[in-house]
Parts: sequence; C-alpha cells; structure tokens
Amino acid sequence: MDINTLRGLGTVFAFIAFVGVVIWAYSASKKKDFDEAAQLPFADEEDEQAAGEQHKDARSDK
Repeated sequence: MDINTLRGLGTVFAFIAFVGVVIWAYSASKKKDFDEAAQLPFADEEDEQAAGEQHKDARSDK
C-alpha cells in the first residue's frame, strides 16, 4: 500500500462524510430544529418588547 492509495482512500472517506452531512442537513426531520434555530436572533426582540410593555403598564397603574 503506497501513499497514493492512502490519499485515494482519504478522498473517498471525505466524500462519504460530505454526502452524509448533506443528507443529514437536508433531511425533513431536521427542518423543525433548523427553523427554530433560524428564529433565535429575533427571540430577544420579542422578549424586550414584552418587557417594555409590562414596564409601561406598571408605570400607568401608579
């Protein structure tokens, strides 16, 4: 077994790993998880708006 055979096997292994990651990323079962993760940057804005409204309501009660 020479170095070129090892390089070829390494290339095949990397390609198989790449195909596995692509299949995992585009599988329908992961869509919900990825959609939730995509909305994470906007979650803080909703929390701040809700807190601001509560703070505004607390001031108007006085």
